[in-house]
Amino acid sequence: MAMGRGSDMMSVFVALLLINWSTDTTASHIPYSQIHEVGDSEGWGLGVSYQDWTNGRALAAGDILVFKYQPGQHNVVPVNGASYSSCKPTAFAASKTVSTGNDKFKLKKGANYFICSLPGDCQAGMKLLVNAN
Repeated sequence: MAMGRGSDMMSVFVALLLINWSTDTTASHIPYSQIHEVGDSEGWGLGVSYQDWTNGRALAAGDILVFKYQPGQHNVVPVNGASYSSCKPTAFAASKTVSTGNDKFKLKKGANYFICSLPGDCQAGMKLLVNAN
């Protein structure tokens, strides 16, 4: 029995529908960046345990950290592990200091270190280590 032109069109339609469906389900598994406000409602400042803040959070490479604080009272410096431990940024790290009060940083995979470089702040606990998956 011969098939007509309508059957060919139906086959093409079904094939396109299946391709579109498989593309949509694959795309739904692409992770999206999350935005995390450091310190939640308390923001970036003294008196917050940033180690506790990271506990239980799923932080991933590509996520954005937002440091909110009153400009002029603090700053944020992305540093390396040694500067994080010593609370002394290198000259290169110090050149990356930001102090807008609404500072954003994209996490890279692995350890990400941040400190406040104003005198005494880092030593008083204003430092953050985030391990991003």
